[in-house]
Amino acid sequence: MDRIRKSHVWENILQTNNNHSIENASQHISKNIIENEQILKNIFQNCSDIMFRELTIHGQTKLLLIYVDGMINTDIIMSNVIKPLMYDGLPQGLGTVDSIAQMCEQNLFSVLQTMKLSSFGDIAEQILKGNLAILVDGEPNALLADVKMFETRSIQEAANEASLRGTREGFTENLRTNTTLIRRIIATPKLKIESLKVGKLTQTDVVVAYIEGIVSMSVLNEVRKRINRIQLEGILESGYIEESIEDSHFSPFPQMLNTERPDVVAAGLLEGRVAILTNGTPFALVAPMTFWAGLQAPDDYYERFLFVSVNRWIRYIFALFSVLFPSMYIALTNFHQEMIPPKLMMNIAALRDKAPFPTVIEVLIMEFMFEALREAGIRLPQQIGPLVSIVGALVIGEAAVRAGIISAPIVIVVSAAGIASFVIPRYRFSFPARMLRFPLLILSGVLGLYGLAIGIIAILIHLIQLSPFGTPYLTPIAPISTRGLKDVLLRWPRKPAIITEPKDERDHH
Repeated sequence: MDRIRKSHVWENILQTNNNHSIENASQHISKNIIENEQILKNIFQNCSDIMFRELTIHGQTKLLLIYVDGMINTDIIMSNVIKPLMYDGLPQGLGTVDSIAQMCEQNLFSVLQTMKLSSFGDIAEQILKGNLAILVDGEPNALLADVKMFETRSIQEAANEASLRGTREGFTENLRTNTTLIRRIIATPKLKIESLKVGKLTQTDVVVAYIEGIVSMSVLNEVRKRINRIQLEGILESGYIEESIEDSHFSPFPQMLNTERPDVVAAGLLEGRVAILTNGTPFALVAPMTFWAGLQAPDDYYERFLFVSVNRWIRYIFALFSVLFPSMYIALTNFHQEMIPPKLMMNIAALRDKAPFPTVIEVLIMEFMFEALREAGIRLPQQIGPLVSIVGALVIGEAAVRAGIISAPIVIVVSAAGIASFVIPRYRFSFPARMLRFPLLILSGVLGLYGLAIGIIAILIHLIQLSPFGTPYLTPIAPISTRGLKDVLLRWPRKPAIITEPKDERDHH
């Protein structure tokens, strides 16, 4: 009972402190620096990384510096803020806060940006973002100085979107680095970058980028409206935003393009799409997405059109192959043997003679094992992941065939379908192929080719009905657009540059 009473007491104390923090955050600072310090300490109660440092200039003016330890450049503070104040004092002729701001701007013009705030909530928010807060006794304002410095990852090649040709730059976790990479590609004032804050607790910085005059205003307004409606406590990655604003949560097909490459984002912006970048993640979102964008690689637009067009048709064929081949094998061997050449059917029947399970069960077992090995290869350390997945597939497949648990044709069918799925350039776009394979297997195992046809028709109806942000998912095939077909069925060549040679002067005489 004593423990229960003590726990209730602590809950009441914490609730009271939280209520005081919320009330204090809405207040404005006063001219009394001691009172302001106490309120800020209440707001940052139990935050051991928030540092409070008191200074006295020439024994008269009291200053209070507040910052997050580990998020600011202490060298800049010591050499350009504290030392000039301690030895030279404040400039005369202005208010105290204005004098410090003027001194910071003169000494750190290229590094430091300053602002004046008077609300405790705004001051606390800026401190947590890595700014230095300077409070002066007798001043009803606080000076916030931008001296952020924390470890960030350098610009590297996008690991999940390798290409043979094109840029080797990929996004990082720093939002401003990512917007800079896009701005370097599209150097025009028509490129607009709007800043938003999402997440009640995290207050995550989110950027909506688009090109004025090219973007579809209906799509842009819909993106703004959906982001502003997000009511989550925290946004840790762009996937939170993607799931919150997509049209259909139960569709296996992605409705926004997910990319680490700035050139892919730039290409989407030039096509009138909207990009969403989130602080803390290298993955940007491009909306809306179409079905055909998932089958296009970034370097399709850097190679010659004949080579790219052939490669695209190979992708289309193998994407269908990866989804339909196991189901067609089950349907043909179980229900429609007359459609298989006799010699091949006799070989398959001989190899399946000792198999203890029906064909559908065999395929499902091998599909689950293949997916498990694929997932294990991703989760294991990079040095041994590919080795385990490849060796595991060979060893398990060979052992299963020798033990008579699985017939040899099943291993060939499942392996061929799994390898074909790797031809899809967008890794996330291979998820629908892997997911839809299982219901199609069941339908073909129960109804044969009729069940497979029912499954295909259901998928096509879903794709036709899917319309992310008002854009049909199968455009330009459904509805058909002859102009857009040039970038789906083929990658049409660009118009050659027209070279005009100057006429000979004798032609004028």
